[in-house]
Amino acid sequence: MEVFSCSKIYYFRPATVDRVRASWLAPQIESYLEWLEAHRYSRLVVYRRLPLLFHFAEFAQKKGCKDVASCKSYIKEFVSQWLEQHGAKAKSAVAVRKHTIDAECGVRQMLQLACKEPVTRNRRRRPFPLESEVPGFAEYLRSERGFAESTIRNYCRHLDEFARYLSQTGITSFSQLSAAVLAAFIVQYRPKVAPRTRLGFCCHLRVLLRFCHREGITARDLSVWDDSADEPFSGNSSPP
Repeated sequence: MEVFSCSKIYYFRPATVDRVRASWLAPQIESYLEWLEAHRYSRLVVYRRLPLLFHFAEFAQKKGCKDVASCKSYIKEFVSQWLEQHGAKAKSAVAVRKHTIDAECGVRQMLQLACKEPVTRNRRRRPFPLESEVPGFAEYLRSERGFAESTIRNYCRHLDEFARYLSQTGITSFSQLSAAVLAAFIVQYRPKVAPRTRLGFCCHLRVLLRFCHREGITARDLSVWDDSADEPFSGNSSPP
């Protein structure tokens, strides 16, 4: 069952959709879901926020709200109640923070959008990993390779790990990279992840290294490896 008309990829149980459609804030919730999609929020964010928006609509109605503008004064009270009901199940401080952000930010953004006010975003876009060392790589993935944003986020996750390793080992320039450095990183990284994740990371690192050689950032194409045990990558995996 599709959620309203805003997206072809967000699916919920029919009962959930029917309840939201029957809500007095259904048009505002639909507009907000479209806004989330347009601003490339993840599917997980949408899954988390849709139910709480429906509960906020019920909460505001019980408080006697008759229009969208009157709902604003009840945001903090709703967030406190939501955290009492759901925050206790959170297993970490990070999980509690996610509940808080989803409740407060989701409701506030929906009401701002409904009142035609500037919508403030809770997050700032993180810089792409190694952006200063390898300028233009993110745009290369986006424009030349034509990768989707979800794929680029996977690159970000993997290259974050590599960037932390370089920082920890005191490597400040890609001119210092070598087969030995890469091998040492892979040896350290390998036990932390499943084989499929490791394969994805190695593919992404190969793409990065090929780009570095093409742009003259590294003198040698470090993406070319033997299958010997001394090299960090094994097999003939190809980058996506």
